[in-house]
Order: sequence, then C-alpha cells, then structure tokens
Amino acid sequence: MTSEADKPARSSWVLWLPFALVLSLGVLIWWGLSSGGESRLVESRWIDKPVPEFDLPPAMPGQPGVSSRQFSDGKPRLINIFASWCIPCRVEAPQLEALRDRGVIIEGIAIRDRPEDLARFLADHGNPFVGIGADQQSAVQIALGSSGVPETFLVDGDGIIREQIQGVVTAEMVPEIVARLERMER
Repeated sequence: MTSEADKPARSSWVLWLPFALVLSLGVLIWWGLSSGGESRLVESRWIDKPVPEFDLPPAMPGQPGVSSRQFSDGKPRLINIFASWCIPCRVEAPQLEALRDRGVIIEGIAIRDRPEDLARFLADHGNPFVGIGADQQSAVQIALGSSGVPETFLVDGDGIIREQIQGVVTAEMVPEIVARLERMER
C-alpha cells in the first residue's frame, strides 16, 4: 500500500519524464549530426571485381541499350547512373559532355524513367552516352551497389569496376577522371 507521502514524489517524476525523453532525443540528434564528418556513403562491393552480368534494353528509341558484355572490349569507360527527374543529374550533365568531348566512352543507365522524359532531358542537357539502358526496377543499379543518382563507375578495359563516384561529377574532376581512364588502357 502506498502512503500519501509517496504520491507527490511519483507524480513529479511522471511530469519530468516527457522532458527527459525530448532532451535525450535532442542529444542523440546532435550526436548524429556532429559525428566528425564520417562518410555515410555506401561503397559498392563490386570495386575491383567484374561488372555484374546484366542486359538492359534501350531506354529510348534510336539509342542502344547497355549490356555487361560490352565492358570487356579492352576500352575503359564510365557507367553513369542517372534519371531525367534527378536535379543533380542536370548539374552533372555539362561535365559528362566534357568527358565525352575528351574521348571518354560513357554508358548510361536510366533509373525508373519514361522514354519521353528521357528524350526531353537529353535534348535540354545533351547526350554524352554511347548507349542508355532502361533500369525500370533499379535492379542493375542495386546489383552494382549504387545507392542513388547520379552515380558513376570507372570500369577498366577488362570489365573490372575500379572506382565509384557517388554524387555529381564536378568540372574539377574531369581531368582526373580522364587521366585515370587513360592509365587503365591496355
């Protein structure tokens, strides 16, 4: 049995409980946001391994699709995962054009896109792609270990994925990407 003296102590504890929970949640959020700049990017498990097997149909008429068989022809290239609905992909487009102009082979994988939207995107932002595969269910994107768009993989002439660039390819990155691909040539 509880005495009358215990009731005020218990009721004041109950009043402080929501405040303690909110304070704890705030501390957890602060700790998560200030965790020393640790990378939260997901690295593909395919780095230094052959491109996984896939065969994507063309994403739009007049443009070939993309198949993993293409990546073992002795020519290093990029796989660029993008979408017409992706705002950062629009920012990246001029850099992909600059890479193409410097002789880089770029294969595109369009994620959950419609041919008409893709055609409009390419008309507005340029088409640096040799082929564009339609990945309507993101199955190849997931198989490659990609966690978003845009994302780019550097593949050597033997079809081995050597590097992964998560996010936008910037203008500053263009010369280094070209140099890396030149070092991969057999």
